[in-house]
Amino acid sequence: VQLQASGGGSVQAGGSLRLSCAASGLTRSNYGVGWFRQAPGKERDLVARMRWSGGSTFYADSVKGRFTISRDNTKNTVYLQMNSLKAEDTAVYYCAFTYTYFGTTWSPEGMAYWGKGTLVTVSS
Repeated sequence: VQLQASGGGSVQAGGSLRLSCAASGLTRSNYGVGWFRQAPGKERDLVARMRWSGGSTFYADSVKGRFTISRDNTKNTVYLQMNSLKAEDTAVYYCAFTYTYFGTTWSPEGMAYWGKGTLVTVSS
């Protein structure tokens, strides 16, 4: 599995960005997919996750109501729509896949595949 993330950039507080993660080499339907982020000097944290087949979405409290994870299976792409961005959302964002959604430890150590990060900078 190969993942290609894109869509990062610079935006003012209150603005929006949509991140994309194009996947290739998929061989099963029960993957779990997540978006993580890592701010300078901080650990990589889970932002949102969902089943590759759809549903079972989860959001970190810090982004609930502002971010939306979704996927387009016809394009093998996962999205993270980020609205009402805040300065504290500034980080490198990563998409990641795991072999199965349920029973997975949703930490960086639990992920099987990673895309390269894409930088999101929110200025206040």
